[in-house]
This record gives sequence, structure tokens and C-alpha cells, in this order.
Amino acid sequence: MSPPKPTLDDLRIERSAKPDKPFRIRPIVISISALVIVGLVVWWLNQPKPIAVRTVLARETGSSSNSVDRTVLNASGYVTARRAATVASKVTGKVMEVLVEEGMHVKEGQVLASIDDTNVKASLKLAEAQLASARAALAETKARIKEADLNLRRIAELAKNNISAQADLDHAEADAAALNARLAQQEADIIVAERTVATWQQQLEDTVVRAPYSGIVTTKNAQAGEMISPLSAGGQFTRTGICTIVDMESLEIEIDVNESYINRVQPTQPVEATLDAYPEWKIPCKVIAIIPTADRQKSTVKVRVGFDKLDSRILPEMGVKVAFRESAGPTPAAARNVLVPKTAVQQQDGRDVVLVVQKGRAERRAVTVHSTTADEAIIGSGLAAGEKIIADWPQGLTGGMRIKELTR
Repeated sequence: MSPPKPTLDDLRIERSAKPDKPFRIRPIVISISALVIVGLVVWWLNQPKPIAVRTVLARETGSSSNSVDRTVLNASGYVTARRAATVASKVTGKVMEVLVEEGMHVKEGQVLASIDDTNVKASLKLAEAQLASARAALAETKARIKEADLNLRRIAELAKNNISAQADLDHAEADAAALNARLAQQEADIIVAERTVATWQQQLEDTVVRAPYSGIVTTKNAQAGEMISPLSAGGQFTRTGICTIVDMESLEIEIDVNESYINRVQPTQPVEATLDAYPEWKIPCKVIAIIPTADRQKSTVKVRVGFDKLDSRILPEMGVKVAFRESAGPTPAAARNVLVPKTAVQQQDGRDVVLVVQKGRAERRAVTVHSTTADEAIIGSGLAAGEKIIADWPQGLTGGMRIKELTR
């Protein structure tokens, strides 16, 4: 069979199919991907490196109470002694010796100083001699009364038998009565003489200055050879006191509270005191009394605060700041106080803040500091037990920055 013969249709050109163009999309995609990769590499290289930090876990305070105290009023005052006195002599005289120095502990009745007693001793000896003379005269009078009684009985017997005259009997009775009257007077004179001796003995005792109670000598006001008097006589040349004694067991705090805030203070209210000399030492105290009168010049009311326990570091006239506390009632477990290192708390914008570790970054969080000790801070709110915080703030570390925890 022979092949078909060519026709005119075989010579027609089919134009429905378009010719293929060169492919140009792939290089563009590759270039964009390369630029993105380069940008990511540059961004990654320019990222700040994580800052190495030391972290700790916030832990509960371990208190068995479910209540927290909050400060309702802050004030300042001074440490005062309830019993403090400048010891003086009861008599005017020259100081012979002073037996105490500042800082010395003294007991009640201990001799502090002695005053010149020369004149007092002389007067005492005179009074004692007068007493002895009065007693001798009394003994003489008693003997005369005995004689007068015997004479009276004898004359009375004679007069009964009409041997003696009535005048003799009257005279004997008068003599006996006069002697009895003299005896009564002399007995009264002896009482006077005895009391005179006692007075001079007391004045002699007054020349010895003794401690009225146990305490510590804070100031020494007089020296041997100076004149001393219970009243100021002679201006600056006459002392009025030997020394000042303070009973350290009677120390307390006196605070002037503005009358606008006195409603926040109640008897037996807990107080936390901080001495200016020891700012890290928190001293537990309580309100003793609120003096029921106000000072119209200062518009304040005086409040007495007592220490729960005294300490040798507490001294009279020390400045002290106090925080009056108030129980805030039961709180849920999540809001209980937690302990953190003191270095973990910083001041920013007038608030206490900590840095909490969250997904490898430092999160800034405001907290409320309940109180502080030498090494730790007690957080009242803003932080829960078990949360991880940054113990020490490296320089330049802020909230949101990446961190790397140091391994111990």
C-alpha cells in the first residue's frame, strides 16, 4: 500500500501553541531567601548576649500565723527613762568626797558622796550632853520625891497625934507636890532632849548622800571642795546636785503624735521601733499609754511606748523612729509573706521592685516590703513563695532582658 500523498493542509502552520520563554523566577526567589538569611544572621549577631545572674527561690517566712501586720502610722521620738533623778543633798555644805563616776552601776542605798559634818557633829554632842544632864536632874528629883514622901508620912502621923502643927503638915504636902511637878517637867525635858539628839543625828545622816534606787550614773555634777545646796544659793558657785542616776529598767519611748492621726493609735498596739544609731535593728514594742491631753502649741498628743525586751544598746535620749502596726486579719496562702535576699530588692521610681525569671528573661515586678533584716527582706505582697528571682542585680540589667542562670 502506498503512503498518502501530501496535501495543502500539511503545509499549514499551527499558531495556537506559544513558544516557551526563558525561566527567570527561580533566581529571584533564591536571592530573596539569601537576603533574609543574611539579615537574620546579622540580627542574631547583633542581639545582646544573655546576662549571667544568680537566682534564688522566694520562700515562705515560716510563720504559723495567717495574719499580717501593716503599718498604719509612722512617727519619731526619743528614748526616755521613767525614773531618772539628779541626786542632791538635803543640807547645805561643802562636798568632802564624791564616790561615783559616769557609767558606774549603783545600788539602792549606796553612798554617793559626803558633806562636811563638822558643825553637825558638834551640835549633836551638845544635844547628847544636854540629854545626859536632863536625865541626871531627873534622877535627883526622884530621890527628893522619895525623901519628901517619907517626910510627909511622918508629919502626918505626928499631926494625927497632935504632936505636929498643921502648918508643918501643909508645908510637907506642898513640898511633895512641887517635887512631883518638877519630875513631870524634867521627864518632858528629857523627851525634848532625846528628840533634839534625834534631829541632829538625822542631820548628820543627811550629810551622807545615798542612791535613791538602783541604776547607772549618767552625769557627775559636783566635785570635792564645792558647795552644794538643795536650793540654788550663790549663783553658779553653788551646786544643786551630786550626780544623775537613771534606772535602765524604766526606759521607754515618748512620741508626739499629731492629733489628726491619734485615732490610729490604741493601747497595747504593736509597734516596731528603729533606733537612729542601729537602723537595721527592728525592736518589737507596744503602746503603754496615750496621755489624755493635747499640746495646743504643737497640736500633738504624747504617746508612751514600751520595749518588749530591753537591751544594753538602748540608751536614754536616743532618737528613734516607730511604726505603729495593725493586724490586717487572715490572708490566703498565696499572699503570705515571703523571704528574699535584701540585695534582690531595688528602688525604682519610688517603689520597691524585684526581677522575676520568666522564660529566660527578667520580668520587673513591684512588691511591698513588710520589713527588713541585716540580710533578708520580708515581702508582704507582689511575690509568691516558690517564684524564682534574681538575687543580685548586675549593672545594666533591666526588665525584659535575656538572662542566663549561673550554675552553682
